[in-house]
Amino acid sequence: MEELVIRDADVVDGSGADAYRADVVVDGGRIVSIVKEAAAAGCQRPKARRELDAEGLVLSPGFVDMHAHSDLALLRDPDHSAKAAQGVTLEVIGQDGLSYAPVDDRTLGEVRRAIAGWNGPGDDIDFDWRSVGGYLDRLDRGIAVNAAYLIPQGTVRALAVGWEDREATPDELDRMRRLVAEGMEQGAVGMSSGLTYTPGMYAKDAELTELCRVVASYGGYYCPHHRSYGAGALAAYEEMVALTREAGCSLHLAHATMNFGVNKGRAPELLTLLDEALAAGSDISLDTYPYTPGCTTLAAVLPSWAGEGGPEETLGRLADNGTAERIRHHLEVTGSDGCHGVPVEWDTIEISGVGDPALADFVGRTVQESADRRGEAPWVTARGLLLADRLAPTILQHVGHEENVREIMRHRVHTGGSDGVLQGAKPHPRAYGTFPHYLGHYVRESGVLSLEECVAHLTSRPAARLRLPDRGLVREGYRADLVLFDPSKVATGATFEEPRTLPTGIPYVLVDGRFVIEDGRRTDVLAGRAVRRTPPA
Repeated sequence: MEELVIRDADVVDGSGADAYRADVVVDGGRIVSIVKEAAAAGCQRPKARRELDAEGLVLSPGFVDMHAHSDLALLRDPDHSAKAAQGVTLEVIGQDGLSYAPVDDRTLGEVRRAIAGWNGPGDDIDFDWRSVGGYLDRLDRGIAVNAAYLIPQGTVRALAVGWEDREATPDELDRMRRLVAEGMEQGAVGMSSGLTYTPGMYAKDAELTELCRVVASYGGYYCPHHRSYGAGALAAYEEMVALTREAGCSLHLAHATMNFGVNKGRAPELLTLLDEALAAGSDISLDTYPYTPGCTTLAAVLPSWAGEGGPEETLGRLADNGTAERIRHHLEVTGSDGCHGVPVEWDTIEISGVGDPALADFVGRTVQESADRRGEAPWVTARGLLLADRLAPTILQHVGHEENVREIMRHRVHTGGSDGVLQGAKPHPRAYGTFPHYLGHYVRESGVLSLEECVAHLTSRPAARLRLPDRGLVREGYRADLVLFDPSKVATGATFEEPRTLPTGIPYVLVDGRFVIEDGRRTDVLAGRAVRRTPPA
């Protein structure tokens, strides 16, 4: 007898088709049969060792977080309710060009310092890997939800070239090609870049194109955090479309927003650009989070030249009065590339987390507010905080526009991504709330998307981008990564004031046919594993 039958569920299968009532039978980690209500009339209904009454609940495929920063959280926190409670059954990590494989001892230390604001310093982690395959093997020991990995181009450049702002030599480029090829062979699904973060931002288009050719040869995709989301946003999108067309590589645009005052109401221009590229044969998808503020590190807004050489060099420049004044001028007057070419507005930058608990008084306040309290200029406050916390502070950047968010999420190649940083005292609520916020606010309350459309955005579309042949749909033979939610009650609990509050209305989540959320509570099941690249047919 099979393990589980989910009885009388309203199945929203991820395809975009209308919902239907059915009994769904799960065994051995897969969906083994689906008996629709009409077909069951007058017939004996399926039985199993356990029956779950799903009356009033929607059954859908598990949600795929296409942009996650859980690279260490998956290892550190077996509970991982931040994502499991949202119905996320697969996260894509290795984002924004910086993560922990492939590395050597030197690069690992540099990367740990550079992205401590995203993932913590990692002092509680045994970094017993150096390769992509080694990291995926570590995930395979058991994690809360599944994870796929993108090779981080910035980390690859740090390993082969260093943190200097210069072109790679032919030998260095050959080494980067080999590192990307090895990562793809070991199971990565593509490559990411952080083109406003050092050292990835130092790569010219020709270098990126060569690496994308390697990614394309393995059937992977390129996921850039491109060079501007502000003053040069449209040009930056055009650059990525042209680059991947030249390389013959699929493109997935990370957190595809149009931010800052210069882009208010300009989402239709971006979508026209994408529609024209799609019509010309480009393979493009994108992800967004359903909020207006962004989230990054405070150090990320500095001009790129301030980060050359790595974190210690950055701290040295901040400590030098003359150099710090140059940094201030770039930030406040000309608009640094780290701040997307827009002069910084300190009243839009809220400190969301610090590494040193002694600096907790800054958290929850904008830089401008803290400066006013201290009776000093905001740059003085920001500089002092960066030095005292050794570049660790994370920020919320209140620079988005609701009309742009809504326009982009309607697009036919849109998928969902939290871009969720789980560190800090007051992280962005998207880390805990993205997926129920889509279902509760943008489906039920606002009607921006129908339920069937939204579920397709969060399930089958990302599975197709990841080339996963047996995930993303409720189909016989598919993996039993499933979510049961109440469409009348599902809602995010996370707010900017209480960002770690778990959602409501999602009582059951299954990974590989096992309950990781049951009756609204996290179980001790660790059914997640690394999801490796599926070789092209």
